[in-house]
Amino acid sequence: MSRPLQVYLDEADLERLEAWARGRGWTKSQAIRAAVRALTRPPQADPLLAASGMIDGLPRDCSEQFDRYLTETFVAETPATYRRRRRPRSPVRR
Repeated sequence: MSRPLQVYLDEADLERLEAWARGRGWTKSQAIRAAVRALTRPPQADPLLAASGMIDGLPRDCSEQFDRYLTETFVAETPATYRRRRRPRSPVRR
């Protein structure tokens, strides 16, 4: 059951809220609901944050230098070479 809530915002905050909601095609009420849910969601509910810190031995600056570490460790595999099969010749010559 939804219940009404009245909120007073200054002009700058109201303009930012309207622009943010309009950019997503939402009403102001939908935008406020999404913000409240995002702020009150427990950290365990986000699977990406829950996985944080699961791998031991990573460099301290791994998140800041991720692209550099990926480039240093990534080895591209050469594509498989496929030989063309020749079609058998027809025994009858025309």
